[in-house]
Amino acid sequence: MQSAKRDEEERRIVSELAVLQAVRLKGRARRDDLDSDLVDGLVASGLLIDGAMVRLSPEGRSRLGELLAAERSSVDAAAISAAYDEFRSVNVEFKALVTDWQLKDGQPNTHDDADYDAGVLARLDEVHRRVTPIVEAVSAELPRLGHYSLKLQAALDRIHGGETMWLSRPLIDSYHTVWFELHEELILAAGLTREAEDA
Repeated sequence: MQSAKRDEEERRIVSELAVLQAVRLKGRARRDDLDSDLVDGLVASGLLIDGAMVRLSPEGRSRLGELLAAERSSVDAAAISAAYDEFRSVNVEFKALVTDWQLKDGQPNTHDDADYDAGVLARLDEVHRRVTPIVEAVSAELPRLGHYSLKLQAALDRIHGGETMWLSRPLIDSYHTVWFELHEELILAAGLTREAEDA
């Protein structure tokens, strides 16, 4: 009985962490994109601020920090650090790819050169091939991050289907948006900060 209660409490904490982190990464999130019952509870407890979009309250930000620190304490720090080091090198390639997609010869890319665009997009398959095992390695330590593989693949499939907006358009789960969120997760999992990384 105690074991069942403990498991249920652990699932509740993981769900709470997932929702609070999703809201933090988006800045503001639509209720439709989250577990509605859980959102109601988090609003009632003062961790989320309700509205057309939900956002973290100061208490929610503090609680999220506690949950992330507790999560970090239970993982193999060396495995996370090794995975993040690998991600950094792929991240350099991906950033260059996105820059080349947005700019051509130093000017905004008008996407009227099909060969140029195809060459840039061809590089994405190699980036994806390299990042997939990194996500798998991190997910072995932090299972809640496993959905990033699915989200990256979904964006890649749309790009392959000719919907190139799914490479870098903001406000949708484009490859770039999902990549940015994954990067944030890895920074936190490694016990670092965005400021330290940017420096």
